[in-house]
Amino acid sequence: MAKSPEQEHPVKAFGWAAKDPSGLLSPFRFSRSSKCCFVGSATLIFNIKNEWGFSQYPLVPGHEVVGVVTEVGSKVRNFKVGDRVGRMHGRIMPFVRNCADDLENYCPKIMLTYNSIYYDGTTTYGGYSDIMVANEHFIVHIPDNLPLDAAAPLLCAGITTYSPLKYFGLNNPGMHVGVVGLGGLGHVAVKFAKAFGVKVTVISTSPDKKEEALTKFGADSFLISKDPDQMQAAMGTMDGILDTVSAVHPLLPLIGLLKSHGKIIMLGAPDRPLELPVFPLLAGRKIIAGSGIGGMKETQEMIDFAAKHNITADIEVISADYLNTAMERLAKLMSSTGSSLTLATH
Repeated sequence: MAKSPEQEHPVKAFGWAAKDPSGLLSPFRFSRSSKCCFVGSATLIFNIKNEWGFSQYPLVPGHEVVGVVTEVGSKVRNFKVGDRVGRMHGRIMPFVRNCADDLENYCPKIMLTYNSIYYDGTTTYGGYSDIMVANEHFIVHIPDNLPLDAAAPLLCAGITTYSPLKYFGLNNPGMHVGVVGLGGLGHVAVKFAKAFGVKVTVISTSPDKKEEALTKFGADSFLISKDPDQMQAAMGTMDGILDTVSAVHPLLPLIGLLKSHGKIIMLGAPDRPLELPVFPLLAGRKIIAGSGIGGMKETQEMIDFAAKHNITADIEVISADYLNTAMERLAKLMSSTGSSLTLATH
């Protein structure tokens, strides 16, 4: 007879889980094979509500996990009790191409922090719990000057924006980069781009984001994407664009903002296909590409860069019993603007 989640492993755990596609989170008791303490952040609402079609319930979310090590295994060499650490958002199966080339994020056999099946056939559960276990290969050191709660989102939003800036050569001082959306990904993208010395223009549908973009996050300029005059005036001025929006939106106006040889890097994940106009790409040898998180080596590099430049995510700290209200807020925000809300739960 199959074991219950609470009987699969020796260490008892308590967390918050979605038990059906309603997306409501409720108390859930399960078990883990070992432990360390953590502070978790928000997760994708798509998984909780099974909007991508592969959710497995009960589902304990949370993929941006940080904390302090309380116990290590006998073979652990790079971490010790008391270390401040962050947990990579996917566990990767070894000995597969890409996995051994510091590109674990593109391994074709990815095993996620939650909503996956572990090697022994048990379910992986995420950071919305009081304890957590991880392989040391997928752990990064968090420098002392980074607060754990505000550093947690960097393990997803940070590396998701840092990696394409570097890989696509959009990190050179003096370049002009657009950032579409000023949510969880977008505001971190602005911070990293500015730290690289790049000129940044925030592109948004929301005029009320202008003051925040320019004053709080240090963007150089702001475009309202629905204002044809503003968009026309900015045509052909950008070397690249990071598109962080997960709602369906037109690409044609964004392509027009690019210089010849410019690049749009898709970071958001809309739940429906976007229309791709080809002729404007041909006319300027322009590129539309995608990028997803980053490998472990680059993730540690990103965290160290963030510590050096005092980059953290802007967060709202909530208690666990506020999770469902927070998810409702997140769903409303995403449906209206395509942006996201950055939360840290204690």
